[in-house]
Amino acid sequence: MSIGSLGMRNTRACVSNITVMDSVIRHSDNGVRIKTWQGGFGSVSNVKFFNIHMDNVRNPIMIDQYYCQAKGLCPNQTSAVHISDIGYEKIRGTYDARSPAMHLGCSSNVPCTNLTFSDVELVPSQGQIMTSPFCWNAYGSLQTLTIPPVFCLLDGNPESVPNTDINQC
Repeated sequence: MSIGSLGMRNTRACVSNITVMDSVIRHSDNGVRIKTWQGGFGSVSNVKFFNIHMDNVRNPIMIDQYYCQAKGLCPNQTSAVHISDIGYEKIRGTYDARSPAMHLGCSSNVPCTNLTFSDVELVPSQGQIMTSPFCWNAYGSLQTLTIPPVFCLLDGNPESVPNTDINQC
């Protein structure tokens, strides 16, 4: 369930007020994902993923503000679609431990803000070793204990978020 390819070719993306709920995702590369291209602008806000069961999913929870189809050949850009107010609640099941259960890769210049996690329990399938979540410039809070623990999530809010034409959405 991907909200994706936002901001492609330096375009504006305006996505808000989405709820994905009561779903099962089985044997998939991605579970719940938000992906944006570097160089885009605008915002993704007020998105809630609720009551989702994962069954051997490679990337159960993913935010990728560095999406690039050319695998490393895209130049780094400072502009990004701002991702804020994203909630993950009652996300449970198993994941393929070749990737972490949670990948929160946010822009160095436009951090993700107000990510909230409540009642998240993701364990590796087939007795694999649990990998730690990955976070980069991701701010938010844990409403309850999560499995695996998201120790890499930054608490509170960043000192500043650049204007990415959020108000024009």
